[in-house]
Amino acid sequence: MKKRKPRSRQTCCSAALITALGCAPTLPALAADTAPEAGPSYGELKQMLIEQTRRLDALRQQMQQEEARLNEMRREVGLERLGTLRATGPGDQAANTPQPVGQRPPETQRSESPPVAQIFDQPGILTPPGTLILEPSLQYSYASTNRVALVGYTVIPALTIGLIDVREVKRNTWTAALTARTGLTNRLEVEAKLPWVYRSDDSIRRPLASPSSNDQVFNSDGSKIGDVEFTARYQLNPGGPMEPIYVASLRFKTRTGSDQFDTTSIRVVPGFSAYQKELPTGSGFYSLQPGVTFLFPSDPVVFFGGINYQYSFKRSDLTLAEDDGNGNVSFVKVDSVQPGGVLGFNFGMGLALNDRSSFSVGYDHASVGRTRINGDPDPLGVRIQLGTLMFGYAYRFSPVRSLNVSLGVGVTRDTPDLTLTVRLPMTL
Repeated sequence: MKKRKPRSRQTCCSAALITALGCAPTLPALAADTAPEAGPSYGELKQMLIEQTRRLDALRQQMQQEEARLNEMRREVGLERLGTLRATGPGDQAANTPQPVGQRPPETQRSESPPVAQIFDQPGILTPPGTLILEPSLQYSYASTNRVALVGYTVIPALTIGLIDVREVKRNTWTAALTARTGLTNRLEVEAKLPWVYRSDDSIRRPLASPSSNDQVFNSDGSKIGDVEFTARYQLNPGGPMEPIYVASLRFKTRTGSDQFDTTSIRVVPGFSAYQKELPTGSGFYSLQPGVTFLFPSDPVVFFGGINYQYSFKRSDLTLAEDDGNGNVSFVKVDSVQPGGVLGFNFGMGLALNDRSSFSVGYDHASVGRTRINGDPDPLGVRIQLGTLMFGYAYRFSPVRSLNVSLGVGVTRDTPDLTLTVRLPMTL
């Protein structure tokens, strides 16, 4: 056997190099695979930066405009909220607004005034512009007074010689009225009220120290249109959360109703006040009543109140007809009569029980001055104080209809014992 001659080291290296070159890729192909991709040029980058800067400036300007609009809405939210309470009702607005669960409501939302029951003549908030509200109402008033009149002279402090007249008078008054009001602007509203009045008086008297020992009853009544009223109200400040709202008002009362100068009085006993055959349904005088009211929302209640003054215009050349009880009528001429001014104030608070009902309590007081006859104060006249404790309840049936009930209890002698008023505001 022949022995294989071993290859030289040079021959082996050459074979390995040829094998490696055959299996590896060519050099141009390798360079093409590893070369990086070409990026945007400097000019393109500059153009992109300019475009992005322009977009940012436009967005910044739009954000400033939206922020200005948001601040304006925040300033007006108090007025708009109070102005739409009567028309839409805060309960219905709250029902349509999603409320967070398990979180405290925002402070601006909690500070808004809840609806309150109307217990005074002036409503709590103004009517939105373009909205018409009709408010039919019915009021019942009852008053009972006792009077003891003495005509004679006193011999000793325990003995009076003359006529002692003891009288009890019961007065019932029904007033049905239709009130219409509308808003002219966000801060101005006007109102007109047309009343119909029915009055009935029952007088029970017993003259002592006279031949008669039986009670005598005298009944009289009267029904006719009352005094038509016109009122304008203007909101002085925009108000807002935790800020009071002031409303100025001016009321003008006509004398469309009948008065004491249109009826004949009967004087049963000389020296005593006379009875009227037909009771008047009006005051008989034109009057103006300026006033200012305020509302202060303080969660969870609303405080309200006001002050006013009523001025009555003088009437001249008046005639009083008087019957002596036997059919003989005499006439008394009066040069001028001017009722005394009436200074009034009221205050109270309202609490919303839920989104549909509320309760109010307040006090109303009026101080009536002395009447002037022929330019001089009435010698038999005195200043009269009228105080009434008021309670009210309101219930909203729908966004456009609600029921308001108020009860007044007299706390002074000259004030009616009971005043019950039912109102039914309706938004058209």
